[in-house]
Amino acid sequence: MYSLTNKQARHFILLKHGLIGDYRFEGKEGVLAFVRQAGCIQFDPIDICGKNPELVLQSRVKGFTRQMLYELLYTDRKLLDYFDKNLAIISVDDWKYFSRMRRSFSENTRSLDEVEAVVDHIRSVIRERGYVSSRDLELDQKVDWYWSSTKLSRAALETMYFRGDLIIHHKKGNTKYYALAEDHLPPELIKAEDPNRTELDHLKWRVLRRISAVGLLWNRASDAFLFISDFKAGKCNEVFKALLQDGSIREVRVEGIKDMLYCCSEDEALISKVLEEPELKGRTELLAPLDNILWDRKLINALFGFDYRWEVYTPEPQRKYGYYVLPILSGDRLIGRVEPVNQRKEGTLLIKNIWLEDGVRVTNKLKSDLDDCFRRFALFNGCRLPYKVLGGRDLLP
Repeated sequence: MYSLTNKQARHFILLKHGLIGDYRFEGKEGVLAFVRQAGCIQFDPIDICGKNPELVLQSRVKGFTRQMLYELLYTDRKLLDYFDKNLAIISVDDWKYFSRMRRSFSENTRSLDEVEAVVDHIRSVIRERGYVSSRDLELDQKVDWYWSSTKLSRAALETMYFRGDLIIHHKKGNTKYYALAEDHLPPELIKAEDPNRTELDHLKWRVLRRISAVGLLWNRASDAFLFISDFKAGKCNEVFKALLQDGSIREVRVEGIKDMLYCCSEDEALISKVLEEPELKGRTELLAPLDNILWDRKLINALFGFDYRWEVYTPEPQRKYGYYVLPILSGDRLIGRVEPVNQRKEGTLLIKNIWLEDGVRVTNKLKSDLDDCFRRFALFNGCRLPYKVLGGRDLLP
């Protein structure tokens, strides 16, 4: 068992994510390396100043551009859109591990009779055209679907995608274009058996993946375990016990936190490094609203003293901050939050407001660091400089 101070625990997580010290990840190879480490990056289509996966990567990967992610997904085919923690981006190499999920979608789906009646037709259209969107199919019959009734074209394409017949070929905005998986994934991957022979093996793999995605996790109810089916307390205990017994995880006791935390055994060298308490160069970065680090917000509150709630689905009168607000990381602390908006027509980044946490000292260095961070963020969004400030001008040079 390891014993860490609160500061050491923060340094461990930030070092693992490449968010403190020199950049660990760079360019397209850095994107791949981070996704492999994290297992997945959660996807969300809202684009106020970059979509969630792009925001995750811009804070960690030196030189990251949106085009890098697009190419890795839809040209290089080294990454894949699929379900992990909700809809996510995963490494294509992990396709074989999700065969249980694809089988479950095959066996449990709505409007299956209606869908099956048009599957062959959709396959023939895709073979002719290469890819299709729901708009390309004249299947306007309404059928029962998960959120509400929808067109048969959408239900059929999504069913075939969920169960692995199709992959997303590319996107235009939020419109998905689907292609046959067999045309774009290697045959050996399509035919590969699930490496996890038992349900327990599968759950161990998924939980270990989530621990690696965050860095440290505890054995308690957590949003970090979303989309792992039937993962109740008894099953959770069984999985953590098995991971400890086979040496996949290590116990970590953190100052001021009652519950035991766990890290991946492969991160022991990183734990050893933070125990030496090295001097680490701090960076100032904007984090994504669904950033892997923030998956367990109670844990982040315990470690960083930062209470974060994404208010995008909160009615405006009830919001404490704003619609699309990003946490600000500075050094080893989460010091506040900011609401940036990419004003695409004007080509400028607008800082609608900045809120610093109580007790944060506003020094000239902090002002300079925030200014540099916003400049980099404006360039990431393709905006010209200078950026514009609506609220929080006194916090900038």
